[in-house]
Amino acid sequence: MIAALQRPAATTKSERAEADCAAPMGRGATATTERILASIGKLDECAPRFDAALDVPNGGVLLALPALLVSGLLHHAQKMFRFPAGFYGLQSIFLLLAFMALGRLRSVEALRYHSPGEWGKLVGLDRVPEVRTLRIKLKHLADQERAFEWSAELCKQWMTEAPEEAAILYVDGHVRVYHGRTKKLPKHYVARERLCLSATADYWVNSMEGKPFFVVSQAVNPGILQTLADDIVPRLEQDVPNQPTAAELEADPLLHRFTVVFDREGYSPAFFATMKKRRIACLTYHKHPGEDWSAQEFSSTEIRLASGERTTIELAERGTKLSNGLWVREFRKRSDSGHQTAILSTDYQNPAATLAPAMFARWSQENFFRYMRQSFNLDGLVDYGTDAVPETARVINPTYRTLDGQIRKKVVLLNRKIAEFGAINLDDDIEPEKVEAFARRKSDLHEVIAQLQQEVDELKVQRRATKRHITYNELPQDARFDRLSTQSKHLIDTIKMIAYRAETAMVQIVREKMTRHDDARSLMRAIYKTEVDLQPDLQAKTLTVRIHPLANASSDEALRHLCSQLNATETTFPATELRVIYELISPQIL
Repeated sequence: MIAALQRPAATTKSERAEADCAAPMGRGATATTERILASIGKLDECAPRFDAALDVPNGGVLLALPALLVSGLLHHAQKMFRFPAGFYGLQSIFLLLAFMALGRLRSVEALRYHSPGEWGKLVGLDRVPEVRTLRIKLKHLADQERAFEWSAELCKQWMTEAPEEAAILYVDGHVRVYHGRTKKLPKHYVARERLCLSATADYWVNSMEGKPFFVVSQAVNPGILQTLADDIVPRLEQDVPNQPTAAELEADPLLHRFTVVFDREGYSPAFFATMKKRRIACLTYHKHPGEDWSAQEFSSTEIRLASGERTTIELAERGTKLSNGLWVREFRKRSDSGHQTAILSTDYQNPAATLAPAMFARWSQENFFRYMRQSFNLDGLVDYGTDAVPETARVINPTYRTLDGQIRKKVVLLNRKIAEFGAINLDDDIEPEKVEAFARRKSDLHEVIAQLQQEVDELKVQRRATKRHITYNELPQDARFDRLSTQSKHLIDTIKMIAYRAETAMVQIVREKMTRHDDARSLMRAIYKTEVDLQPDLQAKTLTVRIHPLANASSDEALRHLCSQLNATETTFPATELRVIYELISPQIL
């Protein structure tokens, strides 16, 4: 790598804008020498270099640098991915993508409407790449097909660094709707929109606090139970740290490896039994709780919520035998109105006061989905390519689906006619004309019912003779569908996971100085949008990031505390020797 040569400094926003517009190689491309060297293959990548600059917009994202690095943004990246020699290096692109996520740029195209020179100041370059160039870089990364391997390495790292977070894992599906018209995707029911729409099903694994570990995307959605059994549990068995040894499991038949938590969709006595044999505990809501328990069984129990808050609830416990003979623990929480929430668990060791709040903490994953959709554009497309659907993938037979739909319609109509037949009564006087009309009407309905019943029986025979599932290569050509490309999407989703985890770490710091904890993420979004002044000192080997004051004194106090904690990490900006120092500009100076 050849060190960057001297570039003209720009101290104010207007001066930088003037210099960027006058750049001979394009808007903001002031590093002429480095770009010429890169064009003739004499530069591996441009080394970051910071010039003194005032009022850099969105500069608050630089405060996330320590958390991003700790969360693994650049871990294993050089080992997994390679860039050809050129101006933009791998680290600069990864930092840019993370900063874009935190700055709430909802797509790669959104970069088109932001000053490239100003964003370049945040990564130590003269300007960030054009959207077309950035897309080429992303395609080059995706074509190496290492995104899933990189994500898996990060997941192992996150679990190893926080084994207590990996002891209880939350699994839930998220339907990513496709609004385009050029691709044909299978239909999924989208609960938040109450419609069946073209979509892809993603299954996320998160911690109790909502921190993401990994995601499994399904082109053909087999359901949460099949995904757990085939894709998630085998991976967790390999990755979850601090699992008991074979000797410990042999010595204690009630000991389990870890716990998976899921919604009622995953209720299955057979699945519970299978997981119990694999020594994995399940925690979910009871889908068929039956009658309410007596109020005398409930007692006031102090519990600790995922947020750390302590509260008291009415809780009761019984042993319950499921339909397959499996004994499980059943907990019920009784609200002030008398409503009872039933929970099942195959964790036979931890107390009810621990397991009940663990089930209620499932809201953190729902909040994660909503926040990621709104703030990080989780459902956004990264590219418009497609991948081949595996030929052996099991799908619903279209013929079976058609027959099943016809049977359902016929049964609805049949039940309606039967109800109509039973409602016909002769309430008037028994006169020959009225009796004859009554009998004729009954006879006509009886014929219609008999005909409908025969049609239903025939359709059921055809349905029994038709396979419900077939492989994808057995599908008729007109029934086949596309699978959106996964490599680039998974790469960007992994960077968004890192950005979310970094933001979460910063939220936990600022909450120490906030009375309204729910406003912490709003404060972080405001910080990321705030302007900063950059003051590099090459002799002292420091880069001072001076952030402008926020809207009020209480926010400034939380920001000062955050800067103090970040400075204690003594983070060095990647590919430089500059130690980053954060400080809040005093209002008196302004």
